[in-house]
Amino acid sequence: MSDAKKPWGGRFEKSPSAFLEQYGASLMVDRRMWAQDIKGSIAHARMLAKQGIITSADADEIESGLNDVFRSISEGEFEFRIADEDIHMAIERTLTDKIGTAGGRLHTARSRNDQVALDTRMYCKDAAVDLIGHVNELRSALLHVAQEHHGVVMPGYTHMQKAQPVLFGHHLLAYYWMLTRDVTRLRHAYEAADVLPLGSAALAGTTFDIDRQFVADTLGFDAVGPNSMDSVSDRDFLLDLTYACTVGMVHLSRLCEELILWSTEEFGFITMDDSFSTGSSIMPQKKNPDFAELTRGKTGRVVGDLTGLLVMLKGLPLAYNKDMQEDKEGAFDAIDTFADGLRAMEGMISTMYVNTETMLAGAQGGFMAATDLADYLVGTGMPFRQAHEVVGRLVLKLEREGRTLQDMSTQEFLDTDPAFQADAIDSVDIYGVVARRVSVGGTGNDAVLDQLLVARDALAVDATWTEAHRD
Repeated sequence: MSDAKKPWGGRFEKSPSAFLEQYGASLMVDRRMWAQDIKGSIAHARMLAKQGIITSADADEIESGLNDVFRSISEGEFEFRIADEDIHMAIERTLTDKIGTAGGRLHTARSRNDQVALDTRMYCKDAAVDLIGHVNELRSALLHVAQEHHGVVMPGYTHMQKAQPVLFGHHLLAYYWMLTRDVTRLRHAYEAADVLPLGSAALAGTTFDIDRQFVADTLGFDAVGPNSMDSVSDRDFLLDLTYACTVGMVHLSRLCEELILWSTEEFGFITMDDSFSTGSSIMPQKKNPDFAELTRGKTGRVVGDLTGLLVMLKGLPLAYNKDMQEDKEGAFDAIDTFADGLRAMEGMISTMYVNTETMLAGAQGGFMAATDLADYLVGTGMPFRQAHEVVGRLVLKLEREGRTLQDMSTQEFLDTDPAFQADAIDSVDIYGVVARRVSVGGTGNDAVLDQLLVARDALAVDATWTEAHRD
């Protein structure tokens, strides 16, 4: 490409080498923002005509030409050239080739600095809405499985040691609420991006009598950036979205870890569907939870995406710097990876087989009714610390004998401590242990049913918001 065709070529006598042109180009990364770039340019052209900065005829010609470019890209006919550097210049070059002089007027009263900020914000808004949709699908799958298996008891763990029995649905709902917080973070990222930067120009604003509020209203932005320097250099919204993706991936990774453990022969709580498993090239018997493992592994790259963005931004002076060209690749990777992970996880949850009898058998071991037995003694007036010691000695005795609390007879309870009565045996029944957790948010049957209702209401609210904000 000759110097004359560079957007900045008039000042220069030499061009970058072919290597540096390739090195400095961002087109292969930012080309995915083509729809946002065209929409922003159309809104900008309409505003320029409204303000009398360009003629209505030029604006109409620009809009028609941009619509042609839109169709060309959407139908796969557009030629992307590295020499254009970025998606903004690729579209403007094609537009000018199509309509001539009028195309050269489009860039009046704007800079690539505020243009790229606009495109990135629009893209992030769209991505946040799409991600919330995927999160909601996984939340719905968790609710469905929890409802379908209501009443199924499994062991609950702390320190990966058996602790207390819980309902399987209660366990799944813990992940539902994690994902609900992910929706909150994604909505915050959407709101952070919902501020119009266009009109800030390179860093100081413009001498033209533009109407930024008109552009904001046209593009659906809630506010206009109040400071031109901040508007072109702010990437907090991108950090917010990448952070939301990172936390979301950590949540998926935790759930994947549990599915991987539960699907082992040692646990046997679930069986992964064949369509979400793979085999071994040498061991015919193997059925590996590869996609859960892969999702867990991909979490590391998203953590890296966030770290890279933070480090890139940490030392930048105002206003725009070329470093900021590196803001999108990692963020786009985080968005894509989180979206793919959500889709994979929704499929795994929806299709897995739950081995309810194995879960119940697991809940019978590990002395998981010990706390309830101590609570029984507290109910007789014994101080909790003393009750804790009495039950601890009993557990130690049974452990040495290879027995559980459920193996004890009524007479054995009576012989253990004078505080025990005949009804002490009821306190170690596993179903009773679960049912007594009646506190709000607890694992008792009725409490979990109430939690399911609250969860469904919350999902409905978030689904309504998502549909209202789809472009």
